[in-house]
Amino acid sequence: MKKLFFIDDSLTNKISYYHLLFLLASLPFDFFYSHLIIISFAVHTLLHVKKERLKMLLHTRTLVLQSVFFVTLLGMLYSANKNEAGVELGRQLVIVLMPVLFCLTTLNLEKYRDRLLMVFALCCTLTVAFLYLDALRVIRFYRYPLNTLWSPLFTNHNFSDPIGMHATFFALQVGLALVYLLYTLIKPGKAVYKLFYAACCMLLFAGLIQLSSKSVLAALLIAVSIAIPFFMLSGKRRVMFISACLVIAGTSVWAISKSATFRERYFTDLEKDLSQAQKNESTDPRLARWETAVGLIAQSPVIGHGSGSEIALLKDAYFNKKLYSAYLNGLNAHDEYLSFLLKTGIVGLLIYLATLAYGFNNSIRSKDVIFFSFMLLVATVGISENLLDVDKGTLFYGFFFSFFAYAKGRPLNAITI
Repeated sequence: MKKLFFIDDSLTNKISYYHLLFLLASLPFDFFYSHLIIISFAVHTLLHVKKERLKMLLHTRTLVLQSVFFVTLLGMLYSANKNEAGVELGRQLVIVLMPVLFCLTTLNLEKYRDRLLMVFALCCTLTVAFLYLDALRVIRFYRYPLNTLWSPLFTNHNFSDPIGMHATFFALQVGLALVYLLYTLIKPGKAVYKLFYAACCMLLFAGLIQLSSKSVLAALLIAVSIAIPFFMLSGKRRVMFISACLVIAGTSVWAISKSATFRERYFTDLEKDLSQAQKNESTDPRLARWETAVGLIAQSPVIGHGSGSEIALLKDAYFNKKLYSAYLNGLNAHDEYLSFLLKTGIVGLLIYLATLAYGFNNSIRSKDVIFFSFMLLVATVGISENLLDVDKGTLFYGFFFSFFAYAKGRPLNAITI
């Protein structure tokens, strides 16, 4: 445990390390704390900046990592809703700020990368444990039967509600934490630590099932069953690992199909989302919303309608198409790629895709399982969510993308507690 909280470095770097440590620990909770820590880290970094490091800002990597912010800024110039565009731009400030801070800090991010990720993984594990304990407390208070834990009362958003987070965005963090602990579990180490990491992995996996984010689980299935064995293992160990993953995946699908709640969430809801809108339905399927967005995209396919225009345009279109649930709730397109097309057109989407390609290329070349898994989570969840239109989404994207890019190279040996 000392390795996580006590480092042998200069006072300036120690303070930077603790800023990042507390920032990672705060991610599952209210964004107020995360913002406060980022501001403090920025002030600390700027007070101790060295002139020679300023030159490092003029690097392709920095511009690529900030590209989403600049796309939004350009889209603001021709937006009809500049107030909303300004809100959107403010939400994405973390995307432009984190590459600058990681570039200017004297802290060796590669050296301390695994320690920081271990803190993040343990905090996610503790948060999931808290959510289960809170659910059990409610069950006991109201004298519900224990199997109520797997009812709609304690799944998806209802499960993450005590920490005030959207289920999918918390699932992103839990998924990344799970991959890191699996990576640590595979590395050589003491049996007692391996048992502890295995227990943490099981708890995080249970939490993911409870959170019921289909896109996160799909990304993790690819990351765990393909990326980990091909990046880290070879020979019989690779075959055994893939076989174990397939068995666990098959068992999980079978268990989900036996639960009415999870069957509804994972299979029935997916079928509804990919179906046409029906009369007398209380919710509007994603496919209907995607088709609505595509119709608006066709009106200005090259440069889009401008940043901050998405909700207003979609609400009018929802009303005209009688998608009243989506209209009343002011829903966005629920697809990051369609969102870029709608706001900044083909130009904006191509820049975003090039940014994702940069991340995938770097992670694959360095055989970095954690970085690759992060990119996979971002790319996959973007199919069903507007990741960069929510504060926790931009923070997850802005922090970890820059963190992995600047903590370059293959990870060091996993840090044990």
